[in-house]
Amino acid sequence: MKYRQLTKEQLEALHNEFATFLASQQIDVNEWNQIKKDKPHIAEEELALFSDLVWDDVLSKTKFIDHISETHINIFQCTSKEMIRIYVKAEKEDFSFLNEKDFNFFLQNPLNDEFDYFKASKKYEKERNLEIFELIEMGAHITQGELFKKLMLLIH
Repeated sequence: MKYRQLTKEQLEALHNEFATFLASQQIDVNEWNQIKKDKPHIAEEELALFSDLVWDDVLSKTKFIDHISETHINIFQCTSKEMIRIYVKAEKEDFSFLNEKDFNFFLQNPLNDEFDYFKASKKYEKERNLEIFELIEMGAHITQGELFKKLMLLIH
């Protein structure tokens, strides 16, 4: 398995896509139920294969990811060749990017002296999708890049 198996909730949300996936392998609902019952290891292999296909599709389309914690923000633009990172650190006492009021203060005052910025880019050391997946597994979220684009205009 290249990534990780989709969660039960993710699989339920992709019920129709999974049915199409099974049909593409000439497995109907009755046969699938029989496989789950009699050959659970084959069922797991099918779920793993489907999960990898879904993750590859999602990750291939991913252009931006954000990871926000108490004292810093890491946002990334994921191009085909490299990742461009903007890092923001809060120097302000009793400040949390996870607090809505504090985060709104940051959005309204991004050039305040309490925030330090760092921008860098790096080529992928592994396969692009795997690097993005690892960041997601560490808590990053796929976004449309609104914050990245706004900050890039400020620090560019």
